[in-house]
Amino acid sequence: MRIGVVGLGYVGLPLAVAFAQAGQDVVGVDVDGRVVEALGRGQSHVEDVPDAVLNEIAEHLHPTTRYADLAKVDAIVVAVPTPLTRNREPDLQPLIASGTALAGVLQGGQLVVLESTTFPGTTRERFAPLLEESGLAAGRDFHLAFSPERIDPGRIDFTLRNTPKIVGGLTEQCRQKAADLYELVCDEVIPVTTPESAELSKLLENIFRSVNIALVNELAILCDRMGIDVWEVVEAAATKPYGFMSFKPGPGMGWHCLPVDPFYLAWRARDFDMQTEFVELAGEVNQRMPYFCVERISRALNDQAKPVKGSRVAIVGVSYKPGVGDLRESPALRIMRLLRGQGAELSYPDEHVPELADLGLRREWPDEADCVVIVTAHPGLDVERLVREAPLVVDFRGVTRGIEAPNLVRL
Repeated sequence: MRIGVVGLGYVGLPLAVAFAQAGQDVVGVDVDGRVVEALGRGQSHVEDVPDAVLNEIAEHLHPTTRYADLAKVDAIVVAVPTPLTRNREPDLQPLIASGTALAGVLQGGQLVVLESTTFPGTTRERFAPLLEESGLAAGRDFHLAFSPERIDPGRIDFTLRNTPKIVGGLTEQCRQKAADLYELVCDEVIPVTTPESAELSKLLENIFRSVNIALVNELAILCDRMGIDVWEVVEAAATKPYGFMSFKPGPGMGWHCLPVDPFYLAWRARDFDMQTEFVELAGEVNQRMPYFCVERISRALNDQAKPVKGSRVAIVGVSYKPGVGDLRESPALRIMRLLRGQGAELSYPDEHVPELADLGLRREWPDEADCVVIVTAHPGLDVERLVREAPLVVDFRGVTRGIEAPNLVRL
């Protein structure tokens, strides 16, 4: 089988590699010529895909910027970004651009699967009409389905292979064609009746996490005011063997999905005269956490008779999660910009992020910082060294639990 993958980022490239490892010929399309050239040389820009793996499947993976190369494939998977606008509304421009380009090369009998996280109705109401500009009818002349990505960068216990894959097709035959495709690389495929069900299932997964993270973050702010250790509270509650799922507080949410998905659903709900207040409130609480973190840093410095302005503040870990270098929606960046706006002198150590060009910074160990702030605790972080050497440590991840020191402040 010949398979096309549109979008060779954190979702598309691992998927393309998986199909190639299964012995399928894969045409990978990306609009970024630099990415395509690097992949052609066997150089990966995605941490979950080592260069060695690319070299192993080089004969099966064909990166290109040309949509025309998709005319001879049997199936096309679209995994392009679906970000938010500045007004926190869905930005479908990458999706529209890919759909328009595909319409120019789409062939009868091909399968097209959308994987980009989006609101219910996108596949049927937005994407299908774009593809039908080809003169072919979705569900009749070509097959169309939606299958939400479930990639968790840096994770090795749950992979594409052993994570169940949800598939919803425009018709029953569309769904079956998509299921047959993913059975090549997934142990279990979960069919649902419509693309809308598949689209909403993805949003529910992430909104569930968003709401619970917002709850525990709000509790962390309350605990701060009440002088209660929120980490002790969460750990104690987690001992209940039923009816409770443990979520941990933090400086806010990063990556593409968690901070974005609540706003996708809230925006779509307004088309049905409904205000998803609970969902929107969770998104707002999590958006506010970096501001609370900056206020907490300011108080910690003030307790040592230091203002934020002129203080040397080191942010430990700037990617959105441990073990990866992905900066998308990272709360660390918001915290850094807020601190710089108050006059702090910034630095950061992060083994996964060599440079923050927008902030004019390169990574460095905080030897002379007035305050060290743990925002993302990468594996192997020497927490004891930080507490021992820094005059002040503010821990927003709870990784210093078990350490008692006068220079240590926890969320």
